[in-house]
Amino acid sequence: MKQKAMLATAILSAVCTAFAAQQQKEKSPLESSIAKGASFLLSRQAEDGHFSDPQMPALTALPLWALSGAGGVESSRLKKAADFVLSTQRADGGFYVPKPGRGGSGLGNYNTAVCLSALYDSALAPKDAMLKAREYIASSQLTGDDTLAGGFGYDKVSRRRYADLSNTSYAMSAMAKTQSLEEFRTSGKKVDIDWAKALDFVDNLMKKEGPDAGGAAYNDRTPQAGKSVGKDGKVSLRAYGSMTYAAVLSMCSAKLDRGDPRVRQALDYLKRHWTVDENPGMGSQGLYYFYDIMARALSAAGVEDVGGHFWKKELSARLISLQKEDGSWSNANNRFWEADPVLCTSFAMIALELCR
Repeated sequence: MKQKAMLATAILSAVCTAFAAQQQKEKSPLESSIAKGASFLLSRQAEDGHFSDPQMPALTALPLWALSGAGGVESSRLKKAADFVLSTQRADGGFYVPKPGRGGSGLGNYNTAVCLSALYDSALAPKDAMLKAREYIASSQLTGDDTLAGGFGYDKVSRRRYADLSNTSYAMSAMAKTQSLEEFRTSGKKVDIDWAKALDFVDNLMKKEGPDAGGAAYNDRTPQAGKSVGKDGKVSLRAYGSMTYAAVLSMCSAKLDRGDPRVRQALDYLKRHWTVDENPGMGSQGLYYFYDIMARALSAAGVEDVGGHFWKKELSARLISLQKEDGSWSNANNRFWEADPVLCTSFAMIALELCR
C-alpha cells in the first residue's frame, strides 16, 4: 500500500509539473511580455531597493507600481522597493530628496504623487505615511486668480510660479485613488484638494475651437508642441496627445464621466488623432509616458474603443513589438528621461497590465 501511495504521489507530481510547463508554454504574448519586463526590472534593482537614481524616489516608485501589478514577483523584492520609497519621506509628508541649490525641493510634487499612487497600489505602506503624503499634495495646489490657480507644478516651493497638466494629472489621480484613506485620519480635519479649482485649471488648457478643439496643452506658457495662430491673429499653444489623455484622466479623477461635454470633446480629439505609433503632436518625444497615460486615462473613463479602435488590442500589440530581447523598453529620444530603460519599462508594463 505504501508503494502504491508513493507511486500515486509521483504520478500526480509529474502531471502537475507537465501541466505547469504547458501553462508556461501557452502563456499569452501579453503575459509573457509583462513577465520579461518584470525580470528586466528586477535585474536593475539595487541592494537597498532603489532603481535608477536614488535621489528621484519616483524612479523607484514607478517600477514598484509596475511590478506590483505584474503578478508572481517575490514579495521581498517589492517590500525592498517600498521601504526605500518610504525612507525618502520628509517631515512635511512629501517623498523627495531636497535640492536647495536648485531653488526647489527635489521635484517634490511629482515625486510625491507618483510615490503615493505606487505605494497605495502595492499595499505595502502604512496608512499614516500615505495620509501625510496627501497633506503634502493638498498643500502644493496653487491658489490665486491667474490661469495657474488650481494646478500643480513640479515643486511645492520654487523660484517662479508654475503649474502644468502632467503634474496636475498625477496629483489629481493620486488624491482620487487614495481618498478612502481619509476615513482613517484620527485627528484634525479631513484633507483634500480644491477639485473645482483643479478642474478650472484643466479646462483652461483645453482648446475650444479650431483643429485642436478638445485637445489639451501642457500649460498656457510652455509651447511643448509649438504654437498656432488663429484667424483673429491670437497665438495659442498647440494641444497634443499625451496632454489630452492627461486631461481625460484628470477629469475622471474629479468624478466626471464620458457623458460630460468636456470629456466627450477630449475623446473626440483623441479619435481624430488616434495612433499608437507616436505621441500625436510630439512624435517620439515622451512616447512611453504617452502609452502609460493613454492606458490609465481610457481605463478610468471606461472606454473600450476610440473611434472604432480597440485600444487594448492595438496598444498591447505595439508595446510587445517594441520590447527588446532583454525584456526592456527604451526610447532613442531622451527628452523627458526616456533613454532610461527602467523608466520606459515601468511605463510599458503599467500600460500592458491595464490591457489585460
